[in-house]
Amino acid sequence: MRRKDREITSYDKMLEIMQSCDCCRIGLKDEDSVYILPLNFGYEEKSGKLTLYFHGASEGKKIDLIKQQNTASFEMDTKHQLVEADVACSYSYLYQSIMGKGKISLVDDPEEKINGLECVMLHYSNNNTWKFNEEVLKRVAVIKIEVTEWSCKAVSYTHLTLPTK
Repeated sequence: MRRKDREITSYDKMLEIMQSCDCCRIGLKDEDSVYILPLNFGYEEKSGKLTLYFHGASEGKKIDLIKQQNTASFEMDTKHQLVEADVACSYSYLYQSIMGKGKISLVDDPEEKINGLECVMLHYSNNNTWKFNEEVLKRVAVIKIEVTEWSCKAVSYTHLTLPTK
């Protein structure tokens, strides 16, 4: 990371920032470009190992691309705030962001599928006692990224060094 003064290295703080994010974008290779899509997500942390879970339709471009590869990148961000100024180059933007990559796959095991969906629901509802219809479980795709690398950055008022007039 170029701006080490903005890097967040505390694992607990990184998880706290992740918890405040409401969308995760994944990037998948698509021939000569990258296919990026925003998804609802949940996560599970066990003994320092982080797994992201997503859900969606069980067919389509996203599923086709996941079947063709085993790695993906991801990005999420939060705490957006424009900082206005009298001079154009003094404008800035506050935010917190997380970027990373990992091993992507489709979850087939019914118990792990339920666990992944519970992680997604817990992220948005603070409730993990959901019941899932067996027929719906057969139709929904659950995707996971086993995170191999991730970093976190925050820009706050304390980081700003704005040019003067």
